[in-house]
Amino acid sequence: MEVNTNLSEKAQKDFLLVQQATRGDQKAYAELMGRYRDAIYYMLLKMVNNASDAEDLTIEAFGKAFKNIQQYTPNYAFSTWLFKIATNNCIDFIRKKKATTVSLDQSDDDPDKAPQDIQAQTLDPEESMIKLQKEKMMREIVTKLKPRYRKLIELRYFKEFSYEEIAEELELPIGTVKAQLFRARELLFNILKNTSKSI
Repeated sequence: MEVNTNLSEKAQKDFLLVQQATRGDQKAYAELMGRYRDAIYYMLLKMVNNASDAEDLTIEAFGKAFKNIQQYTPNYAFSTWLFKIATNNCIDFIRKKKATTVSLDQSDDDPDKAPQDIQAQTLDPEESMIKLQKEKMMREIVTKLKPRYRKLIELRYFKEFSYEEIAEELELPIGTVKAQLFRARELLFNILKNTSKSI
């Protein structure tokens, strides 16, 4: 597959990285992620207005892009393709979140009163089972990480600590906590990618 010469120099470099990634080069995956992780994260943060959801959606976006990387063609920039995947995935997430609300009329006697959205507080049995299975699988995968990364993931995602609380707990600067959490998530992603291949 030849590089589209209409692409910018940056996009051409991306395409070369994509080619390396399709041949199984882990460094190429990491470099692509490093190039766009922050931009994707901040775009998603604007869409969902929740830092934790934006983090999860960022990892999901890269997961989907890397899983389908063979489908990318250099007719347009890799970044365009990646941002489209991230945006579509986020729209699905927002739609599903809205679908968990049920509309109840305040009063049948007063047609002028607008219906209220009441958040469905509980998961149905199937959703609960899926959530438990996902958590169990995640905990098993986390045990494969080095102790310092494992501790970070456990505090952030299982105990739901803030960055500030993690920094205090581990006596680390907040910048170090964020950098190591990004690295821990990258390692997790690679383990997940390899796990899905063997399933």
